[in-house]
Amino acid sequence: MQKKVDKPFLIITLVLIVLGFVIFNSASLGLLARSGERFANAALSQTVYGLFFGTIAMLVASGINYKKWKKYSFYLFFASVILSLLVFSPIGFEHGGAKRWIDIFGFSFQPSQVLKIAFIIYLSAWLSGLKDKVKTFKWGLLPLIIIMGIACVVIAIQPDTDTVIIIAVSGIALYLTAGGKWRHILILSLILSVSLAFFAFSKPYILQRVKTFINQDENPLTSGYQIQQSLIAIGSGGISGRGFGQSIQKFNFLPEPIGDSIFAVASEEFGFVGAVFIILLFMAFSIAGLKIAVRTSDMFGRLLVVGIIIQIISQSYLNIGAMLGVLPLSGNTLPFVSHGGTALLFTLAEVGIILNISRFQQKKS
Repeated sequence: MQKKVDKPFLIITLVLIVLGFVIFNSASLGLLARSGERFANAALSQTVYGLFFGTIAMLVASGINYKKWKKYSFYLFFASVILSLLVFSPIGFEHGGAKRWIDIFGFSFQPSQVLKIAFIIYLSAWLSGLKDKVKTFKWGLLPLIIIMGIACVVIAIQPDTDTVIIIAVSGIALYLTAGGKWRHILILSLILSVSLAFFAFSKPYILQRVKTFINQDENPLTSGYQIQQSLIAIGSGGISGRGFGQSIQKFNFLPEPIGDSIFAVASEEFGFVGAVFIILLFMAFSIAGLKIAVRTSDMFGRLLVVGIIIQIISQSYLNIGAMLGVLPLSGNTLPFVSHGGTALLFTLAEVGIILNISRFQQKKS
């Protein structure tokens, strides 16, 4: 048993945090040019709520024995579901056509950030106690469908299709890691595909995203505007980029330059080399994390690491893929980089959990 946290994983995380803060500060200049008040609020949220309190959350979580999360997993999941439903109460508010936020004493955040990690903890706790029963429909697949279904429905009605996909991907990854049958995964994938197709046809904006992805040159001034501006930004970066702070697209062209478009800003300023470095950095983050999972003998700890890593990486590549035009636009932000104080806070808290688990990993033989 190791008493110290996994250094490679910690170093990669710290590089992501520092790089993310640097990119955010540059991208936020585009917001400053549009609204000084929004810039001030965004900078405060990212620096204080995200970076400062997030670092504290990471340190605290790294010191809590991860096995304690298993004991309270059901209560965490139940509370997170109730919290997520509060977006439809008087303390919930709408932004961009979706009700995903609540405001408590002037502090606003997305409850889905809590639900995502609570889902991972509870599903990991459930699957870790099944052993061979995970291969059965009654104890393995059916509970997975119920637990995942509750989380996905609560998020889908907000609506937040992107988070639904992330939850589904991480849930499937946990089930496979626990020893679930591929046949059951095919059944679940079919259910999810039909559900998403039905949801897409019932929500015009989702259907429009798919149509825009299929024909990206159509409607360049309306539905295709963001992807076109993103590709212009990435393309104009060339090999080595325009230079730090020199992005043109972040001023009055790219929608949400500090949000889901931030990878395009980074690509314009740091070029092909910088874009590849960011992608490789997230890849290194996932590899270092999964190595911790492999060396963790306790199934709950292993599942917890896999769930968190898959959750963060799937969100990262959904965002990057959308900006490159190889995936439909999702609205997903880039972890560690995009604006979102509470998102960064919970991401760093998740990292803290992994760091604690790494203290108990078996040494290489």
